[in-house]
Amino acid sequence: MQTILVTGGAGFIGSCFVRQCIAERFARVVNVDKLTYAGNLDSLGPALGDPGHVFVQADIADRAAVDGLFAEHRPAAVVHFAAESHVDRSIDGPAEFLRTNVQGTFHLLDAARHFVRGLPAAGREAFRFLHVSTDEVYGSLGPAGRFTETSPYDPSSPYAASKAGADHFARAYHRTYGLPVIVTNCSNNYGPYQFPEKLIPLMILNAIEGKPLPVYGDGGNVRDWLYVEDHCEALRRVLLAGRAGQTYNIGGNCEQRNVDVVETICRVVDQRRPDLPHAPCRQLIRFVTDRPGHDRRYAIDAAKIENELGWRPAHDFESGLGATVAWYLENPEWVERVQSGKYRRERLGLAET
Repeated sequence: MQTILVTGGAGFIGSCFVRQCIAERFARVVNVDKLTYAGNLDSLGPALGDPGHVFVQADIADRAAVDGLFAEHRPAAVVHFAAESHVDRSIDGPAEFLRTNVQGTFHLLDAARHFVRGLPAAGREAFRFLHVSTDEVYGSLGPAGRFTETSPYDPSSPYAASKAGADHFARAYHRTYGLPVIVTNCSNNYGPYQFPEKLIPLMILNAIEGKPLPVYGDGGNVRDWLYVEDHCEALRRVLLAGRAGQTYNIGGNCEQRNVDVVETICRVVDQRRPDLPHAPCRQLIRFVTDRPGHDRRYAIDAAKIENELGWRPAHDFESGLGATVAWYLENPEWVERVQSGKYRRERLGLAET
């Protein structure tokens, strides 16, 4: 069984990818995570104790540690999730986004370049570096159209700018050094095990507890929502059959206004918890001042991955959201364990402009 090096594998999307790989015996996984506030070993479930899973706590911006990982484990592929990912946090503290998302990606790419150079010809040909990115690098869409793999980059937030920089480094390492890199840009993910600073888990938990449901601006910002299990299935497909040097956009074909997402969550929580004293949860919605640089609309054209690799999302928004609400209702212990003393679902990203 081949070994793959997964960075950020204790985070939301990374842990889902690791759980899938271990459950389906897709690969032996060396899971590297710094274990910041958003990374938690609880998210790995049964994969954590599986003999096909090796966990290493390390920082991808530590070049010596990265070189050591390649030397010791000699992976056949890298799947790179590790990143600071919350837009509001990037507004309050952009420096860490530069360090992890740009410098950390550089160290991984450069270490991989030197490692691959020492492989036999067959190993060099088969090696893949899968860089997982976001649709936020493209900026904001108008009321029509979708992002394609050739859409120009126009990042609006420090987070998006840091991911754009990482994407450019990844592609440059393919073009300059021949490193077999593939880049994927995904739409907004949701599902179980997501840290509760993000929109959907924050609204689920606040609705359950009767806390205000803050909606930025007029609530009309549109996002394409992608169930995390579908995303990770797409990534495994890309790893197996994607072409080196290519970019694949991964979307859920599920555009929703933020306010409609919150109202749907309220409806699902009301249905599953009719005993809540503050029902209906919709009355908890509060419109608040918008975040700086808040992009109006994202939408992904996923035709390339559908046509070339035969991938399509298996979940629509109703089924995926229902499963997500059910999971948070059934796992309050996980929620309690992952929340540090420094985050209690307060609003972030209020730095002065």
